[in-house]
Amino acid sequence: MKKNYAYLSLFCLLSACQFQQPDYVNIITANDLNHILQKSDVFLVDVHTPEQKHIKGTDAFIPYDQVEKNLDKLPKEKDTAIYLYCEGGPMGNAAAKSLYALGYHNLFNLEGGTRAWKKAGFGVE
Repeated sequence: MKKNYAYLSLFCLLSACQFQQPDYVNIITANDLNHILQKSDVFLVDVHTPEQKHIKGTDAFIPYDQVEKNLDKLPKEKDTAIYLYCEGGPMGNAAAKSLYALGYHNLFNLEGGTRAWKKAGFGVE
């Protein structure tokens, strides 16, 4: 019986290590976001805490865990595309989950956050 628990424990551990993309947010690469920013005016939000240097064109700084306290900074139209980023990605996913619960469904998170943005050769200010 102990052998079965060992296999079950190993399975659970390995399954937990695999990141599953949430279905409430779309992931976007640094190159894709840069391309979009050059062609379109989008609503871009930095959600990282503590506040960091922002990607040029950022519309708002809203801490990922204070989305509901900052509704006045968000677009009134719930179908507006909202592009989120943090330093590495997880805070963007957390903010997207909160926004989704508030009725926003056109959400994007920068894969790898500002680390990936800078690694791709793009600046912050």
